[in-house]
Amino acid sequence: MLAFIGLVTIVLVVGFLLLGRMSPIVALTLVPLGGALVAGFGPEALTEFFNDGLSRVMQVATMFVFAITFFGVLQDTGLFRPLINGLIRMTRGHVVAVTAGTAIVGALAHLDGAGATTFLLTVPALLPLYERLSMSRYLMLMMLALGAGIANMLPWAGPLGRAAAVTGIDLTALWHPLIPIQLIGMALLVMLAIGLGLREQRRIAAAGGAAASSASGGIGGVEATEDERVLERPRLLAVNGALFLAVVAALVTGLLPPALIFMIGLSLVLLINYPDVESQMLRIRAHAPAALLMGAIILSAGTFLGIMDGTGMLRAMAASMVAVLPEAAIGSLHIIVGTLGMPLELVLSTDAFYFGMLPIVLEVTQPAGVPAEQVVHAMVIGNIIGTFASPFSPALWLALGLARADIGTHIRYSFVWMWGFSLVVLGVAWALGLF
Repeated sequence: MLAFIGLVTIVLVVGFLLLGRMSPIVALTLVPLGGALVAGFGPEALTEFFNDGLSRVMQVATMFVFAITFFGVLQDTGLFRPLINGLIRMTRGHVVAVTAGTAIVGALAHLDGAGATTFLLTVPALLPLYERLSMSRYLMLMMLALGAGIANMLPWAGPLGRAAAVTGIDLTALWHPLIPIQLIGMALLVMLAIGLGLREQRRIAAAGGAAASSASGGIGGVEATEDERVLERPRLLAVNGALFLAVVAALVTGLLPPALIFMIGLSLVLLINYPDVESQMLRIRAHAPAALLMGAIILSAGTFLGIMDGTGMLRAMAASMVAVLPEAAIGSLHIIVGTLGMPLELVLSTDAFYFGMLPIVLEVTQPAGVPAEQVVHAMVIGNIIGTFASPFSPALWLALGLARADIGTHIRYSFVWMWGFSLVVLGVAWALGLF
């Protein structure tokens, strides 16, 4: 009975998230609460479940609030704009270089972990260049999506934070083994981009399109608006760059807890760039909605996980699944799910994947002796590459609007390449012993 209630709870949460009938906060709070009440648990037990769940995610929620605000303020200072514009100027007029540069630009623009910012920065700057070269806008979207997908493994980007909230594992401990995967993944992506760039060059030549040399001028990158120029601090570019590198270095070395690192980083970036109190508060207010939303989702996920775990629903569901799965598949379920990560991205939202599927896979595989870290790595790497090919990604819809592109064409153009690339990166992770 408990397994059935748990299954219904999971299906309802995932269903409401997929259909957009409830926000993640509402679905992750009310649905498991209803399931626990139906299962016969009272206020005293629910309080205990809530407290246990909250204790598991508090560090992650705190980190996200300060990390999103920190990177938002760095974005305000104009730190990333010269990097992106410099790459755009370097690759102008050469189809293969433009393709490779687009992938790198996608990763750089996603350093703040915000998909909307990534596409707002890159699509308006790159689209005129692609049009002048007669290049496919869908190639541009795929390269940006792949670059951003690799950068999305950063601890402040979202998916890894969700996985940390589910497992209770320290966020930086999950990220450290992924750093080589990100570096190798970027190298592989550049190789893929060169190959696709050559293919695009042949297509353009066969179609009698514009020659690469015709795009010799007129495109200098993405320009700041008047409001953005007021906030930018070009004279402090080196200082802000050093602060960014110092924060990343502190995260890599585990010098301090991630939440404290971002609290210090945010305090310093505000003090250095906007020394008066009113300006500091304006910057905090500007980024507070995104920061608080992510924090609230993580806290709601803590409630969901606390109830599902405390009631025993997850254990009951896992026991039922083990009873029907072939014995050989139990210890490899995380790898199977990781292999299918890209197709699953088309039918599951990020929240549904990490808060709905990951807990069940953990419950099935851990009794077979599979460490939680290995489960997370297999599922994250297999799934994350396809983040921006999913119709459940709001940032993708923004990118499609900016590029005047169709989602169906984008998925048809990108699906096989992105799935194949995710399998290659997954294979690299397996070869390096991550799972």
